[in-house]
Amino acid sequence: MKQASALFSHLMVMASVVMLSWGALGFLEYFFGVQLLMPLQNPTFPSGTQFLHWLLVTSSGACFLLGYFLHWKHTPVAMLLFFTALATLCFVETFDFMTNAGRYSDYARECIGYLVMSVYLLRSERMRLHFGDMETPRIP
Repeated sequence: MKQASALFSHLMVMASVVMLSWGALGFLEYFFGVQLLMPLQNPTFPSGTQFLHWLLVTSSGACFLLGYFLHWKHTPVAMLLFFTALATLCFVETFDFMTNAGRYSDYARECIGYLVMSVYLLRSERMRLHFGDMETPRIP
């Protein structure tokens, strides 16, 4: 179980690197029209929605990475707030602007991912120790 927890925490770090990078590339395209890998803007989103999208994506990736490496004790709660904001924005994007056929199942998977990561951050012994929420490890 400890190996699975370690793997999951490393996957969260990698996902945060992806989020931060994706957000930074999205902002480059949003502000300057620079497309380094592929088009990232969704033409169905209003400009303000697109800006908020990139702001939340970039900020959530940066928050987790900084919090993780600095052992900031408020990281789990901060990420819960980011996940809530991201899920709320994604709800608006999915139900008001998106037109692709798989949008509802994509939204459900995204919310399940946020829920799993939130539970892990708030309840796992590894994360509680990492962020200083526990003085000593529990003995099984």
